[in-house]
Amino acid sequence: MQFSEVMASLRAAEGGGWQAQTDDSWLQGRSLFGGIQAALGVAAMRRASTVEAPLRSLQVSFIAPVPAGPMNLRVEVLRQGRSATQVECRIVDGEQTLCLMLGIFGAARDSSIRIDPVVAPPGKPLEQADELPFMKGLMPDFLQHMRQRWTKGGFPFTAQPEAAFQVHGAMREALPCDEAALVALADAIPTPALTVLKQPAMASSLTWTLELLGDGLPSTTMDRDFRFDAVVDAAAGGYANQTATLLSPDGVPVAFSRQAVVVFA
Repeated sequence: MQFSEVMASLRAAEGGGWQAQTDDSWLQGRSLFGGIQAALGVAAMRRASTVEAPLRSLQVSFIAPVPAGPMNLRVEVLRQGRSATQVECRIVDGEQTLCLMLGIFGAARDSSIRIDPVVAPPGKPLEQADELPFMKGLMPDFLQHMRQRWTKGGFPFTAQPEAAFQVHGAMREALPCDEAALVALADAIPTPALTVLKQPAMASSLTWTLELLGDGLPSTTMDRDFRFDAVVDAAAGGYANQTATLLSPDGVPVAFSRQAVVVFA
């Protein structure tokens, strides 16, 4: 299924809640790719509420594997104020919560404060970038829907001296940049922790916070290259804490991504 087909499958379920359909091409190990879980969650939040303000923050806890196939989601508006609305979405299997999401939507406010993000220098030119090819059986299945090109740092498992890289990523489907698609792409890069390893190892996100910047989305399509500047800030005891800045194809910072990741190495 293409990303657009997955998103089009989201609909209200009989008896309440929401349902969607995915397939094995979106798996990441035993579970669905976290970005597709979050994209469907945000879309369900929008449909189940009247909120029109931009998404400011998305907090995700990956609790248990979410299998491919039919998906059930439950949405609850926790609070709707004059400026900010907080909406919860759960991916469930019966009464068990598999993924818990909190979306915070906020209207713009008048403010005298303006601080622009500090952007790192670009790496080598994109036409000289090293593309990570999709290898069935050796890589997460969802990567067949994505393109990733390295302009600074190295691929996973190449014994790099530091856990940091600059990657340009895009979807292979030429979709308009909307909220759900941006959320999905923002989770697509591997953890930079894997780049310092010599041998393949598994990694899995525990929590993810995506903070969107500005009041609008980039006017572009998802098959154009967004840039990720990602670094592991700390790692110990099998856990890594990482930060990434996501820039639009025009070089404008659009989001901060922060994750706690378990690395099985």
